Amino acid sequence: MRTTSLWLAGLCSAGVLAADVGEDKQLTLTIYNQDLALVEHLRPLKFSAGRQRIEFAGVSAQIIPETVSFTGSNLELIEQNFDYDLLTPAKLMEKAIGSRVRLVRTNPATGAESSETAEVLSTSGGTVLRIGNRIEVLRDDNLPTRVIFDKVPDNLRAQPTLSVLVDADQAVEQDVQLTYLSRGLRWDADYVAVFDDARGQLSMQGWITLANRSGTTFTNARTQLVAGDLNIIDSDESLLHKYRTDQQRSAGKQSTLQPQISDYYVYPLAQSTTIANNQTKQVSFLESENVQASKGYEVTFRRLESSEDPAAAQVRVRFSNSQEAGLGAQLPAGVVRVYARDSRGQPQFIGEDHVGHTSAGSDIALRIGDAFDVTITPTLTQTTRINKRLSDYQMSYLVRNARSTPLVLTLRQDDLWRVNEVRAESIKGRRTDADSFAWDVPVPANGETTLTLTLRQGW
Repeated sequence: MRTTSLWLAGLCSAGVLAADVGEDKQLTLTIYNQDLALVEHLRPLKFSAGRQRIEFAGVSAQIIPETVSFTGSNLELIEQNFDYDLLTPAKLMEKAIGSRVRLVRTNPATGAESSETAEVLSTSGGTVLRIGNRIEVLRDDNLPTRVIFDKVPDNLRAQPTLSVLVDADQAVEQDVQLTYLSRGLRWDADYVAVFDDARGQLSMQGWITLANRSGTTFTNARTQLVAGDLNIIDSDESLLHKYRTDQQRSAGKQSTLQPQISDYYVYPLAQSTTIANNQTKQVSFLESENVQASKGYEVTFRRLESSEDPAAAQVRVRFSNSQEAGLGAQLPAGVVRVYARDSRGQPQFIGEDHVGHTSAGSDIALRIGDAFDVTITPTLTQTTRINKRLSDYQMSYLVRNARSTPLVLTLRQDDLWRVNEVRAESIKGRRTDADSFAWDVPVPANGETTLTLTLRQGW
């Protein structure tokens, strides 16, 4: 038995019989969020022994031909051809150059029809015809004129078609698989969160927006989405090989988290879906209620210096996508739009933020706006040079709260020099990374708090 899985490109030979290929028994789409998709068709095939042509109609019009893989048993693949010249009036006329067509004209006054034969000379900038001893241009002026062709040219297709030339030692009746990469398919994630500050909870719904600009409708497709940024520097063939290798390598692994391909997370849609050409559709993929959440205020300074203008605090909604908090799944990158209910219980939009691809268990802080009634004024009170490489900076941060409720503001000082150390502080802080510190500053209602500290930094 011979098993064929070859990567070839070429021209399909003429004069061979066409095999009987059925409709898709299974159609699978793996869509990346980089205008790229892996398409897999599984179709029944039947033909007798010998050399024959198999035509796969309905493939993507933006197929990447060099990534095509055709797999079947007892078949020898000889060559393949992608026909993307689609049947349109303009293409039909273009392919008729040098041939004869029949013109049928209708008299607008009487309705009588007259017919004559014409030779198509050119279609560049318009259709030029030779009718008897005269040259005529076929005008596009909506006059009742029809052009009748004897047949459709062999190289014009009603839909994108991939044909392969194969040879078989015996009659074949089996399922064959056609796999390829295609442009024109993409997806994006969007989230809607309703935040209840009093209860310290939010509900979140995630939507996947699928967009199909491939030139082909994919009917009843099993669809999965891959979250992550592919590094596409080699040929698309290498990318397809990487996909398959990693998929086989991860086979058999069990996980309570989202399934993975290599370092990318996969989001299978629960049901098969039809994605029509030039269609954008939304599919729900996440719905969680009673997620633990809180509202906080935050400000970040990147320099140790004074400012005459107070900075407004950022308003953030904080939560975790851990199972304990009510989520517990990897979140693909997207925009989170946050709503809060007013006194009538109606949701009102209060801001939005973008989240990157987020692993399970990560903490998320959505910036939904700035609080004009919570301000921070930094003041550099003294600088003391310790030596050529080190200096002490004494800072004072005045935090004012004009709200009727107390709050805690997280103040961050980022982008410190390579050597950095807190020498003194009026409120205990914490190191957040190698060049950053943070302090949680409590501020009473309609009041103020001053944070003072001394930072030593140098090279």
